[in-house]
Amino acid sequence: MTPCKDEFPCNNTVKAYQAGGTHYVEMLVQPWDVIDTWPREQRIGAYRAGALKYLMRMGSKDLDTQEIAKGIHYMKKLLETLEGTST
Repeated sequence: MTPCKDEFPCNNTVKAYQAGGTHYVEMLVQPWDVIDTWPREQRIGAYRAGALKYLMRMGSKDLDTQEIAKGIHYMKKLLETLEGTST
């Protein structure tokens, strides 16, 4: 899959986009793929936790805008899961 270089959405899937690099989208099996095999409630928890992690570490690692973009990415994946459109 070719990583998105522009803002989300790219091909209308969260999986096709990565905030801050391309190391995940270049993987044959992405972490999203593994998490998406879990029961729905566990997926919801994983995506909520990922969003919280990036929002809470804002100002301590990457640029603030990049941390927020990563948190939003997790929230978009959470939204896909809640809407039943996760791929």
